[in-house]
Amino acid sequence: MKFLAITLIVHAPHPVTGIQKPTNDRFREVIDNALLAEELGFDGFGVGERHERPFISSSPPVVLSHLAALTSRIRLFTAVTTLSLLDPVRAYEDYATLDHLSAGRLELIVGKGNGSAQRDLFQVTTEDQWDRNAESYDVFRRIWRQDKVTAATRFRPELSDAEVWPRPLQQPIRIWHGSATSKESVDLAARHGDPLFSANVTNPMEPYAELIRYYRERWEHYGHDPADIAVGAGTAGTYVARTTQEALTAYRPVFEGNLAFQKRLGLEPVFSTLEDFVERSSALIGSPEQIIDKVHRYHEQFGHTVLHLQADAAGLTERQHRDSLELFQSAVAPVLRHEIPDPPFPWGPVLAPSTPAAAPVPVRVPESADR
Repeated sequence: MKFLAITLIVHAPHPVTGIQKPTNDRFREVIDNALLAEELGFDGFGVGERHERPFISSSPPVVLSHLAALTSRIRLFTAVTTLSLLDPVRAYEDYATLDHLSAGRLELIVGKGNGSAQRDLFQVTTEDQWDRNAESYDVFRRIWRQDKVTAATRFRPELSDAEVWPRPLQQPIRIWHGSATSKESVDLAARHGDPLFSANVTNPMEPYAELIRYYRERWEHYGHDPADIAVGAGTAGTYVARTTQEALTAYRPVFEGNLAFQKRLGLEPVFSTLEDFVERSSALIGSPEQIIDKVHRYHEQFGHTVLHLQADAAGLTERQHRDSLELFQSAVAPVLRHEIPDPPFPWGPVLAPSTPAAAPVPVRVPESADR
């Protein structure tokens, strides 16, 4: 099993203290968390894309390019690239450039995105968002694979023998499809033989398990080998401690702060108590043994081979956050890596047989920024 640390770069008041960090400090926190993830041995680090409050993750290519210069091993993910809002030609240019700068460490998770404010910002309607997503994905995918592309598009100017530069390093890049509630996204992934990443953060297990079962059905419907299926899944929160009681005590103020925030927004919580949240959500809160058992319980339904954890402290102290991730990597990850298989493809750059892997560009980090 492989493990990612993912951030949506939420920029909101602290759920316990109510204090909101300056924007620059929040970005610095993202950088520090990416460096920590590489230091601790995570397999990937992901940055979301949202174009509305309270997120400041509107430019993942810029953030990931900076992280590519500061890291050397960890794979870099988008989580997700909202192709329904983007010009696929421009998105390709950004990510093909990043593909080279990262020495082929880039992977994409794509999706239509959600949120009415960002739809309004880009003048996208709920009626055409699915069609935009499918068209943008088709164009993006073809540009990555073909030197010249002709496409009779609806949502951007048509392409006629168009050349788009630079040509990419990976041949082709691996693209996952992010899905929270949508059969359309699942079908698109299955149709192209692409891996699926289930959001798995808001609700209990069953709605996500149902979508993954549908993905497997559609995968076989389109004639793909079931042995080639790869599924990833998210988690709603993480805190690993030596004992269950220690974990519950530390996480309770965070949960209660988030619960109060939801109520202020007029939202009906899916999980009204911490105990219910730990039991029925995908959150990994508890002792190492408890978390290993829970991941196995989800794996029985999902068959997933990649798992993402929250990269941010998200209300925990920096010390609690680091201790939790260290304990996860020392006591949880080794067991799960041994007991649950990896995805059915090499975890590294997807290169043509004649293309050698590029060496990372060495970067001198100023002492003042060296953490």
